[in-house]
Amino acid sequence: PMVTAQGMVHVLFGCAAIRPAMARASAMSMAAARASAMSVPLTAPVLSAYVRTKSVWVQRAPLKNVRTMESSAATPDIDDTPIVDENGVPLSKNAMKKLRKAAQIAAKKQAKLKAEADGTADGEGRSANVNQAVEEVVEEAPAPYRFVSAGVTQSTVDLPDRIYSPVHSLGTPDGPAIGSDVLVRGRLANQRVQGNSAFLVLRMGALYTVQAVFFKDKETPMQSKEMLNALKGLTTESVIEVRGQLREATVLSASQSNVEIGITEVKLVSLAAPKLPFEIEDAARSEAEVEASEMTDRPFPRLGQDLRLNNRWIDLRVPANNAIMVVQSQMCALFREALTSQGFIELHTPKLVAGESEGGAGVFRTDYFGQPACLAQSPQLYKQMAIAADMERVFEVGPVFRAENSNTRRHLCEFTGLDMEMAFNNHYMEVIRVLHTMFSQLFVGLESRNARELTVIREQFPSEMPRFTAEPCVVHWEQAMQMLRDAGEEVGGFDDLSTAHERLLGKLVGEELGTDFYFLDRFPSAVRPFYTMPCPDDPRYSNSYDLFLRGEEICSGAQRIHEPRMLTESIASRGVPLEPLKDYVESMRFGMPPHGGAGIGLERLVFLYLNLDNVRKASMFPRDPNRCNP
Repeated sequence: PMVTAQGMVHVLFGCAAIRPAMARASAMSMAAARASAMSVPLTAPVLSAYVRTKSVWVQRAPLKNVRTMESSAATPDIDDTPIVDENGVPLSKNAMKKLRKAAQIAAKKQAKLKAEADGTADGEGRSANVNQAVEEVVEEAPAPYRFVSAGVTQSTVDLPDRIYSPVHSLGTPDGPAIGSDVLVRGRLANQRVQGNSAFLVLRMGALYTVQAVFFKDKETPMQSKEMLNALKGLTTESVIEVRGQLREATVLSASQSNVEIGITEVKLVSLAAPKLPFEIEDAARSEAEVEASEMTDRPFPRLGQDLRLNNRWIDLRVPANNAIMVVQSQMCALFREALTSQGFIELHTPKLVAGESEGGAGVFRTDYFGQPACLAQSPQLYKQMAIAADMERVFEVGPVFRAENSNTRRHLCEFTGLDMEMAFNNHYMEVIRVLHTMFSQLFVGLESRNARELTVIREQFPSEMPRFTAEPCVVHWEQAMQMLRDAGEEVGGFDDLSTAHERLLGKLVGEELGTDFYFLDRFPSAVRPFYTMPCPDDPRYSNSYDLFLRGEEICSGAQRIHEPRMLTESIASRGVPLEPLKDYVESMRFGMPPHGGAGIGLERLVFLYLNLDNVRKASMFPRDPNRCNP
């Protein structure tokens, strides 16, 4: 094709979207050239053109054997007609200004070529002149860095050989070597783009961060500027990929404090909205920090619980909150491991049951194809039936529902139950010893396996590992009542413990016996469920027990009634309908070994182990009387 001054601009920018807008000017110049009979074709050498697409310079395919012709030296007329890019979006004023300037430069170059062509007969000389002119127009070589927007990932291509480096491995003996090329993906936790430099902090998960840096390149200043502008346009919490060279550095603002990444590529995977419901940094401060700031001129914002829970997916990005979920997961794993090692098997019992699973009023009722049913308050009855089926030792991890209108810091309407049941030979102390072994393994396992998470949590929510004894610490009910009376409390002796009495008793036991974890047994029969075995020496008390941690209950258990007649009488004495429980009672009539067990609330266990101020912090999406979303 024959290319005029406008064609040289086209070569420079290489953008197909410019062609329609310049067609009229190009046609006019070519017509003028033909009329003056000055169409001496020249062959330009292979060129590489660079175009600016969005916020990055990328190299287009080589333009081979570009044909041009001499024409008038007049500056092309680029009027105010809007010129659009490949997406139909009008070019900015700055882009238009550069376009006009490039057209003027190209026109001057052609005028110079025309003058030289008039006095030169050698075609090769004219070709050399064209080569020199084009080289002056193309100002920058391809940059060794780039910014890319990945768009929406729709599983278009599988890249099994692409290796991503975990952030926590960077700068460690087992991680990538210094000087190697690394690729990491994470969230943009923080950024600082000023002048000729950019500093990005990339967060992977919630606990590990690394710094990535980019500096203006003197060899490619225009492309450097575009790169810096693109990085500056990223929003906090966006998901990005960073590729670059791992190098030694001292970085105080990142967990990987001995390395940084020299950026060669940044890929935008998912752009976050520019305004977050609240800042991660504000949500990560301890109560002590917030309180101390209130005495200054610039107090830190205090984030309300509802704001956090309404945006729980943001709240869980806070390092401590995210680590709490990791600890919760590990507690489940350790519970399973400890009981499996003692011969237990895991069950999965129904959560839709006829009647009421424990005879209480606090159930969520529903219609089951025309029949009344409810959500299970616990797997209690099914655990016992499993013992009747000769499973001997069983446990379950599953949801528990309680329709109790309790708006306290330690109650939930739905939580995860850690339940166990086992046959024993002579005394329920056999069950207590199994429980004590399980909890001991759980406490020690958490401290060793999740040391990093516990450190992060305790920075925001101070606590220490609870004290516990080598053998089970068991306090009898009568002994506990006397301890409370000696402390000046008025207690009747057959009423359930209030929350205040629980905490006081925990304090007294800690001072006298040196433990934060103990069993309290022989509860009054009147305050326990119908299936609880009464004490043989005094039926006013029961073979039951609760476990207390830091002065609050985390577990409730007992020996169960395994004799059908005794069980039927207990049900009748409590005024509980027998019909919904007939299958349960029937399972006792064909031989049932003595057995006992316990039920633990996972969220409450996490909440008290970490000494949090509210059980909702230990629940991923808590359910209470005032909250059923998100």
